[in-house]
Amino acid sequence: MHTFGNRRDIDGLRALAVIPVVLFHFGFSTFSGGFVGVDVFFVISGFLITSILFREISAQRFSFVDFWARRARRIIPALSVVLLVTLALGWLLLTAKDFSELGRTVRYQALFVSNILFMREDGYFEPASDLKPLLHTWSLAVEEQYYIFFPLLMALLMRHIRHWRWVLFAVLLLSFGLNIAYIERKPDMAFFSLPTRAWELLCGAMLAVLPASKQSTRPWLYQSVGLAGLVAVLVAVFTFDKTTAFPGWAALLPVLGATAMIWSGAQGSTWVGTVLSTRALVGVGLISYSFYLWHWPVYVYANAISIDGIQPLEAAGWIALALGLAWLSWRFIELPFREKRLLAGRKSVLAGGLLTMAVLAVTGSAVRSADGIPQRITGKALEYAESRDWKAGQKKCMLVTSDKNLDKACLVGGKADVPATKMFWGDSHSAALLPAIEHNAQRDGRPVWVYSMSACPPVLSDDTRQRCKAFNEQTMERVRSLGIKDVVLASNWSLYVYGREDGDKKVLLNPHDTPAQAEQRMATAIKARVAALREAGAQVWLFEEVPLQRKGTIARLTSLARIGRSAEGLGRPLEEHLARQHFLRALFASMSAADPGVHVIDPTPMMCSDGVCNIEVNGHSQYKDEDHLSDIGSARLSPLFTPVLLGANQN
Repeated sequence: MHTFGNRRDIDGLRALAVIPVVLFHFGFSTFSGGFVGVDVFFVISGFLITSILFREISAQRFSFVDFWARRARRIIPALSVVLLVTLALGWLLLTAKDFSELGRTVRYQALFVSNILFMREDGYFEPASDLKPLLHTWSLAVEEQYYIFFPLLMALLMRHIRHWRWVLFAVLLLSFGLNIAYIERKPDMAFFSLPTRAWELLCGAMLAVLPASKQSTRPWLYQSVGLAGLVAVLVAVFTFDKTTAFPGWAALLPVLGATAMIWSGAQGSTWVGTVLSTRALVGVGLISYSFYLWHWPVYVYANAISIDGIQPLEAAGWIALALGLAWLSWRFIELPFREKRLLAGRKSVLAGGLLTMAVLAVTGSAVRSADGIPQRITGKALEYAESRDWKAGQKKCMLVTSDKNLDKACLVGGKADVPATKMFWGDSHSAALLPAIEHNAQRDGRPVWVYSMSACPPVLSDDTRQRCKAFNEQTMERVRSLGIKDVVLASNWSLYVYGREDGDKKVLLNPHDTPAQAEQRMATAIKARVAALREAGAQVWLFEEVPLQRKGTIARLTSLARIGRSAEGLGRPLEEHLARQHFLRALFASMSAADPGVHVIDPTPMMCSDGVCNIEVNGHSQYKDEDHLSDIGSARLSPLFTPVLLGANQN
């Protein structure tokens, strides 16, 4: 089809792609589907690059070296600067673990395979992904993988197959089919992989190689198609969200919308083209590549040094910073290379690009091999970082999935001649209480048993995993055989009722339950366990779970300390904690009221004050991660367990 040389409307379309992406990432909920901007970028890229390939192969002057030299000149200079700056800021702000992960990501992206790394980790929309400064490079990796193979495919098809366009279309359909096939079974693969994303670039490619029509298209038709395309993209931007199965069928909306706008703009002047060609949109479009590169590291690091997340007014400031960096990057990095003022020769730019990526890959590998260089962290930042590791023996007392036998337990403290009649029983939250247990056991000389299995609530139910059920049955038998008189049940109770905050319901007792059904199922399972313990002659102490913190907030402590900023006020609002715990608190209270042998231990008053459940208290981190207590945080709660270990019976 005709491309009419320079297309200002396509520059504007780039702006329409990048602006929603940025606003979505910075948390502007109106742009809940802003992530579809990447799909618009894919279509634009497929159209523009294929237009060049088609023209050069048709004229028999195509060169693979020339093509890849142009790609290196376009992609590598700005990308390499962003990677270096991201590493430098990571050195300053990130914990050893997170800096090590960043080093690995730099290595993968230097090889243009970061999408494969992210495909194996948390999903794109998971809260954990907000901690990855180079998450956005997955789309660059997909594009560069595509352009390694696509020029060869085009050259072979055009030179050796008569109806090569149909073959290209068949490849498009195959890729789209893989996308549909994997969207339910392997959604991360569907999102991040080249085979399931290639059809989006191929939509642009097919548009570029359409035979020129012998008859002119009627204005009403291309005007209507352009408007429909704009509406399609905007509907996706404003109605899609993190729960949309994507790409899947849903991706047709932004992809075909972008394709329609590009096609209509090539037929003649359109209303949509006029809007897209405005000076402001074209200006943003020209720097859209650098804007995309810079915005996400700015967001991640800004978030790392915030107390309560990035608020809208702050977000506007950070976006302005990213836009300023994008302009500087475009003016002083992109343009000199693209205009061949630097490394003008094709061999020199290819060699320079390969050398740069090799140096970055080695640098990333070195950071990874050095475990994130923990020596760079000192003082308070080091203390915060170290609080993320258990050092009191919790893991020695806790069964995990890889353990073959179910015989792991700990007898804590006490005197050799004093029988152990107390037990703490639960999932990893029970093991997290070990420092508090040891403090009391050693002080009072009363030994305590600790039975703990990760992701295994101490309930009586056929719905738990088989190994969990076996562990709970074995622990119940130990209660009887050891003559245990007091049992503390501790667990991340709400996890098995409502799932994770990112929407993962796999951990529920029954993943298919509605919230009401899950609540009822948990109530039945807890009551059954308490009844069994009471029948065995033991008093039961229900330990309410510690406040769950938001994803990424624990890592902020180190980042804040590195820049000398106070962490005061960092934590979950009390009202959010109480809202999540409302059902369970009412359940525990009713069970305690109905039986004088059932007691409730509530950590909330010790962990929350002035409307905030604080992560830091008296300069010390209370948490190992978002829901497990640190060694210090656990020891601080030791007074809560004095009644259990002294045999008192009050709540």
